[in-house]
Amino acid sequence: MSKKVDFMNSLAGLNAQDLSARIQEDEQRLKKLEFAHGISPLENPMSIRILRREIARLKTELRKKQLNG
Repeated sequence: MSKKVDFMNSLAGLNAQDLSARIQEDEQRLKKLEFAHGISPLENPMSIRILRREIARLKTELRKKQLNG
């Protein structure tokens, strides 16, 4: 649970542009992981789920910043 808290705390210092860039990078990583998993099974397929959730958290934080100003 502390990994999630650390992740959320690290997002507090980022501005909207940084969040957008991070979202794009993570989406690229997700595509590569899914492609690699389609070819041959990954050692840890849960990494796909974890990355999807991180992207969702990033998008949520970005939306909060857009609405607040």
